[in-house]
Amino acid sequence: MSMLPIRTRRWTRKEYDRLVELGVLHEDEPIELVDGQMVVREPRHTPHVTATALVVEALRGAFGAGWWVRALEPVALDDDSEPEPDVTVVRGAPRDYLAEHPSRPVLVVEVAQASLAFDRRRKGGLYARAGIEDYWIVNLVGRALEVYRQPVSSASARYGWKYKSVRVLKPGTTVSPLGAPTARIAVADLLP
Repeated sequence: MSMLPIRTRRWTRKEYDRLVELGVLHEDEPIELVDGQMVVREPRHTPHVTATALVVEALRGAFGAGWWVRALEPVALDDDSEPEPDVTVVRGAPRDYLAEHPSRPVLVVEVAQASLAFDRRRKGGLYARAGIEDYWIVNLVGRALEVYRQPVSSASARYGWKYKSVRVLKPGTTVSPLGAPTARIAVADLLP
């Protein structure tokens, strides 16, 4: 008796959004679309929730008027991906995105504990492929901020893209978002 290989079905962003629209997936369900696959997000335990709130607060102060700092909201990266990063910063205001989710944030931030490897490799490759210039991971395990910049194509990387510049910043240092280069954010202010 021969065994058939396991097959999976890939989803497009339009199909995924339609499932939400029809109520098959509830909009608050902890699922996001990552390169055509529905992925269950990391549970939001207390340190995760606290870190997300700290990042939102710091980025609102850093970017100011003319920018929308979004928490736990979808990003329309491409036809196969609609991740829901913990924090994104986009130009404009909420009403600027009535027709569709933002597609090109100037900054994406993930808060990671159990999802650290996933956020580094899979989401990092996805964001690099989409041309996101500034990607941060608030690393709750190592109590650090990982700053990823300069997306470059790479045959060996997941999705064919990676970040050329990777810096790990500890408490006691500061970081400046590329979209708000004069702002200085203390790494300690982002950690619970």
